[in-house]
Amino acid sequence: MLPRTHLLKLASMPEERRELRYRDGPSTEVEIYIEAEPAAVWEVVSDISLPSRFSSELLATAYLDGASGPTKGARFAGRNYHEAAGEWQTECTIVDFDPGRLFGYVVDGAEGPSSYWAFSLCPEGTGTRLVQRMRMGPGRSYINVAIDAMPDKESRILQRRLDEHRKNMDANLQGIKDLLEKP
Repeated sequence: MLPRTHLLKLASMPEERRELRYRDGPSTEVEIYIEAEPAAVWEVVSDISLPSRFSSELLATAYLDGASGPTKGARFAGRNYHEAAGEWQTECTIVDFDPGRLFGYVVDGAEGPSSYWAFSLCPEGTGTRLVQRMRMGPGRSYINVAIDAMPDKESRILQRRLDEHRKNMDANLQGIKDLLEKP
């Protein structure tokens, strides 16, 4: 059980924007234009360790089961930290692998995937439009502990968590842009 102060922090939000329910698979996405060809962007986004360079939550990743690189079905572990949850490890499976176009994985959970994360790339002009998206559920995740403790605050808890994900995703895409565009 989370300490009450951590639960309240997850539920605090200046203003509720729309009613969210975990069962509906709340999601968010961010995008950026990068002045680099899709092949160059692909090399960066298909590196599972890259987000740990820019995220305030993902600390490290490592392939599991002898995998040495990204392929459909490859599994990897992620070590994470959040002020309200402490440190934990996840196991993920790459479920979408279309080189130059789509790289996606699920965070494995006891009741099915607890989230889906993906990068999609689309050629645009002389560069690439890069989109990162995530969707919660359908399996349970740590956020469900807070929701179970304060079901009347479910929407606020989810909106705050989506805001945190969006902030990290923005930092991730800006970091990728900087890596590829700056000399």
